[in-house]
Amino acid sequence: MQLSKTFPEIEIADSYAISSMLADERIATGAKVVGHKIGLTSKAMQASSQIDEPDYGYLFDDMILADGAEVKWEDFCIPRVEPELTFILKAPLKGPGVGLVDVLRATDYVVPSIEIIDARVQNPRSIFDTVADNGAAAKIVLGGRPVKPDEFDLRWVGAAFYRNSVIEETGLASGVLGHPAMAVAWLANKLAPFEVTLKPDHMMLSGSFTRPVWAAKGDTLHADFGELGNVSVQFT
Repeated sequence: MQLSKTFPEIEIADSYAISSMLADERIATGAKVVGHKIGLTSKAMQASSQIDEPDYGYLFDDMILADGAEVKWEDFCIPRVEPELTFILKAPLKGPGVGLVDVLRATDYVVPSIEIIDARVQNPRSIFDTVADNGAAAKIVLGGRPVKPDEFDLRWVGAAFYRNSVIEETGLASGVLGHPAMAVAWLANKLAPFEVTLKPDHMMLSGSFTRPVWAAKGDTLHADFGELGNVSVQFT
């Protein structure tokens, strides 16, 4: 069912309500929330989705993969892949008023990642459809070299993103709201009216700083984060 077509008057709050109900169902059957994904954090991606702010979804324990993981292409609908930085918290964060320094103080370390995005919708689709489907979050691959948040100026972390040894995209983390930590700050403040606290040990996937790359069966996607190392995933 394409929500935006079936319910033309749907609003973004409706989509988040649907996403939350689906998350509750997963938790009731034994899944564990281990963090959040933040998406549409670049101006270009927001413009393409006709919105003026990021979106978010939930990360569950069965979504986390190790570097070099092999995944079955048939397990996805229309998989696409993005390089991102993941923040692992050591202290709680709760808005309103969370800023850059608050996020850096609350972060234990930052790790290079690849997000596999996917959604049970058909093109053309809208932001209402993907938000309702957990913000299109499917899997997250963690790899590379974890670093403390003060070890690098995270704005200048770059990635060269390869598909089968051919560079498809390059980008800098500053493309994420000027600083990737600002995506985490946005989420903490966004959830404040609902009395939601970002928890210690939870992962915060901060959003892509390149365009998504399509993944076909047999493809290997590889992100080179320079001094922060590499992370890859293969679709079999």
